[in-house]
Amino acid sequence: MTSSDKPDNAEDTTGTSAGHTGVAAMDWVAASADPQYRAAVVDLLGALAYGELAAFERLAEDAKLAPTLADKAELAKMASAEFHHFERLRDRLAEIGEEPTFAMEPFVAAYDAFHKQTAPSDWLEGLVKAYVGDSIASDFYREVAARLDSDSRALVLAVLDDTGHGGFAVEKVRAAIDADPRVGGRLALWARRLMGEALSQSQRVVAERDALSTMLVGGVADGFDLAEVGRMFSRITEAHTKRMAALGLAA
Repeated sequence: MTSSDKPDNAEDTTGTSAGHTGVAAMDWVAASADPQYRAAVVDLLGALAYGELAAFERLAEDAKLAPTLADKAELAKMASAEFHHFERLRDRLAEIGEEPTFAMEPFVAAYDAFHKQTAPSDWLEGLVKAYVGDSIASDFYREVAARLDSDSRALVLAVLDDTGHGGFAVEKVRAAIDADPRVGGRLALWARRLMGEALSQSQRVVAERDALSTMLVGGVADGFDLAEVGRMFSRITEAHTKRMAALGLAA
């Protein structure tokens, strides 16, 4: 994802294989024998793959708003990293016998709707969107990854690696606020809107995909139940608040 950096004191939910039980302690071959689990992972990889492709497209577009050539080049480098993440997910889907385009298709409308509803009006809004909006998605996927089989978990965590956009966005946004404190209020409102839209879209996607929703409430991967889902979203909200603070914005 575009920005996947975690706050310094964020809880690490990924763990190691030694601490996992049930499905999360298996490799892909063993875990995928359950067709429902396999369907959930295919959905997850499809959602991630389209998310990476959309992030690539958006960063390339945002580069047009960059005020300097150096900023433009930085975004181009990050866009390239997103495309490489997409390729890894696409190749993995093909490797396990799934058609990548078919796996991504159910998530196109939701992603496109989110990006249409949250199109940035300027360079700073684009930076905040990449840092705040994409980080919410990354936090969600990390939570799910902790309950995946070892092979799928390793891949998901690898494509959530920070592309460098987090530190870049913080530096640029804080500098803009220092230069004009009035910018902070506008960007804080923008970030709150992003938070609401991102959570709304993710919940809608999960609700529409039976395998994914079953995974979240404990029917497939071990460790989730309805109470844990609530705690998961609380952790995501807490991480969002810390990122806002890093940007110099009020949550």
